[in-house]
Amino acid sequence: MNAATLWRLPTVKAETGYSRSTLYQRVKDGLFTPPVSLGGRAVGFPASEVSAINAARIAGKSDAEISALVKNLVAARRQEA
Repeated sequence: MNAATLWRLPTVKAETGYSRSTLYQRVKDGLFTPPVSLGGRAVGFPASEVSAINAARIAGKSDAEISALVKNLVAARRQEA
């Protein structure tokens, strides 16, 4: 998986098992990274970030640990830009 790979919503839903509303609630709660604008009304989620969050969930990390991971992922995204 390329670091620049962006997944659209149907793929993210399939990878996480979350519904659209749950996914965006998790973004609002700081438990999932926000999507990247692709222009117009299109957005995508960095595949590497989705995978990192899934791995943390599988490892049994707490919501506080997931929140810290999300903050780090967003900060890394800003540094790369």
